[in-house]
Amino acid sequence: MQTPLLQVINIKKAFKKRGAPELLVLDKVNFNIEEGEIIALLGKSGSGKSTLLRIIAGLVKPSDGQVLFYNQPIYSPVPGLTMVFQNFALLPWLTVLENVEMGLEAQGVGREERRKRALKAIDIVGLDGFESAYPKELSGGMAQRVGFARALVIEPDLLLMDEPFSALDVLTAENLRNDLLNILASSATKIKSVLLVTHNIEEAVFLADRIFVFSANPGQIAAEINVAAKHPRDYQDLKLRDLIDDIYTLMTRPADAKIPAKMAKAKTISLTYRLPRVEISEIIGFIEKLTEEYQGKADLPTLAEKLHLEIDSLFPLTETLEILRFGLVSEGEIELTEQGKLFAEADILQRKQIFAAHLMSYVPLARHIRQVLDRKSDHTTLEKSFLSELEGDLSENASEEVLETVIDWGRYAELFAYDYNTGILNLENPQ
Repeated sequence: MQTPLLQVINIKKAFKKRGAPELLVLDKVNFNIEEGEIIALLGKSGSGKSTLLRIIAGLVKPSDGQVLFYNQPIYSPVPGLTMVFQNFALLPWLTVLENVEMGLEAQGVGREERRKRALKAIDIVGLDGFESAYPKELSGGMAQRVGFARALVIEPDLLLMDEPFSALDVLTAENLRNDLLNILASSATKIKSVLLVTHNIEEAVFLADRIFVFSANPGQIAAEINVAAKHPRDYQDLKLRDLIDDIYTLMTRPADAKIPAKMAKAKTISLTYRLPRVEISEIIGFIEKLTEEYQGKADLPTLAEKLHLEIDSLFPLTETLEILRFGLVSEGEIELTEQGKLFAEADILQRKQIFAAHLMSYVPLARHIRQVLDRKSDHTTLEKSFLSELEGDLSENASEEVLETVIDWGRYAELFAYDYNTGILNLENPQ
């Protein structure tokens, strides 16, 4: 039996913080990659997919478990394995050719060989004629092609891709996906397999041979899905559209699968829960869209397609509606609650009052901030006191994002005021 190209064995990753419990990001992750496969890691933000990709690349050390490449353990970056990142990371003072040559120069490849291989890679990705151009002259799609060329020039056996199309517009991303498939199908490169991290369900279905759907807190493989369709795949293929619907259903199923969807419990969160980063305007616009165009109930795949939203944009919105008790999500559908419909029909002042009541009832951090301000004789406190509480359970960046979100929501609801320059929270009208 042939040894897998890559083996991920019982990977665990936890981040330790002084004076706080460790933050478990990945736990018991196991899978193999065979030659000739495109594998997609699919999941919401915070499920540890990008961390896992960096562990596989040798850029991050796991807390436990190991990764084997050609049956050899990976402790640091190794030949034959390279990564394309989400951001293009091109050096602005270097030309396209010089940017592509960088990796070869770091490997000590001679100038003549370096130039020959770089020109070939540039030609493969369709940028012939732009060798002397600087990054500022390139569109987003062209810049990402340079990123592809920089990876191809190393002649990897396994190509790792961390959301390589997420920063691009829809048409450019689709064009680049097709180009990637054409490159892999040709004999122009030595790439044997691809491991792709994505938040885009459609992208995973139309590119990958196997999809690993990740759950979060900690990140684990919740499901493995085989896509039995040859390339090129038709975006209108009914079987593939059904598969997309099935994945949405899987990713929105109640945590306890034994509970029928109609009996799913409302979402309850803790004080230090990592709230989705969603702006008030997005919440209002989403509820209005559901009300006006879908009569308060919509199929998520349809909604995502109509609004051009990937799961990393759609799911934070649906989760926010669940937290605030404005919506209920299950089995691939979202439906506004009676309170959600009431909010949609209310005027501006009434919406603020409804939102304030729901914040106080269902978002413990918002309620905690307001209670602290009510107790203070001067009704004033510093935001950093709440940051320190959050950092007991969350990373520094996550704590800042959560507090920023709650402050924005609280200001809209007129629960409290905030001075950005001083970091002071207060009650505008204590009475």
